[in-house]
Amino acid sequence: MQAIVYIGCEKSKLGIISKEPQLMEIPVGFPSMSIPEDNTFTTERWQLGKKLFYDKKLSLNNTISCGSCHRQEFAFSDSLAFSPGDLGAMGVSNVPALANIGYHPYYLRGGSVPTLEMQVLVPVQEHNEFNMEILDLAERLKQDSTYSVMALKAYKRELDPFVITRAIACFERSLISGNSRFDQYYYQNKKNALTANELNGMNLFFSEKTNCSGCHRDFNFTNYSFENNGLYLQYADSGRMRFTHVESDRDKFKVPTLRNIALTAPYMHDGSLKNLEAVIEHYNSGGVNHPNKSVLLKPLHLSAQEKQDLIAFLKTLSDDNFIRDKRFKNE
Repeated sequence: MQAIVYIGCEKSKLGIISKEPQLMEIPVGFPSMSIPEDNTFTTERWQLGKKLFYDKKLSLNNTISCGSCHRQEFAFSDSLAFSPGDLGAMGVSNVPALANIGYHPYYLRGGSVPTLEMQVLVPVQEHNEFNMEILDLAERLKQDSTYSVMALKAYKRELDPFVITRAIACFERSLISGNSRFDQYYYQNKKNALTANELNGMNLFFSEKTNCSGCHRDFNFTNYSFENNGLYLQYADSGRMRFTHVESDRDKFKVPTLRNIALTAPYMHDGSLKNLEAVIEHYNSGGVNHPNKSVLLKPLHLSAQEKQDLIAFLKTLSDDNFIRDKRFKNE
């Protein structure tokens, strides 16, 4: 059973849920979520954000929406290495999952965007994604009287860039995933939720031998740091350095969550590893000796059984309820 936490404990940082708190269920073991004061959670804002999230009018030629690349069955990620944008223009980075995105302290692979509201602007104005100017988008959407009514109801102002970015962020914050079999075992005390092999894999994951939890830790299985994992010696994308211009940030990317990891293939910032087996083999090898490679990475010398057990554990992080939740479907 999930506990419902009303977000509003720290008024200076957190929003207040006044209606239908079931839209923002906080699972057992999860902390409260920080929400900007200018975008406190309401049902009206959530409804507007959901409508925008699935509307193809956000793209220049009405061909894609946020939901085209962030698909619920893949934990709001995609099954492609690079997802096509408006009129098939190819994206430049593997689409990250949006599960628990409201807990992230910054956004994009290089961490260059500080808030979820600001992140919304990136795909809207990116030429390879929606290819729209946000002011033009607001004018387009205002022609739809439904949007005008919903904007006034939700934010007490006409539909404009402020409303668009905040409504979508409001909806995305509700994409909370915390009812996997791991959660049932670890947080809900259902000791029969995991098999012996899965438990072996869990113990291996948290062991000093693998040190997986050195980066993939806490309730969201990430420490949100920027790391190089020795995937290549030379990268097509310089990662965080594009934002900081600091050489020690070259080819470093934000550590992703492992929640629903079995649903979000292919893997890595460029989608170059097709399955979990390939991911485990990469980390088992220790990666190539890139000058900025994390000091935590080293050859693991895993046995065939240990590899199987580790993959079995990672699959327990899948939340079937989340990917089937009718509240989030495009209906």
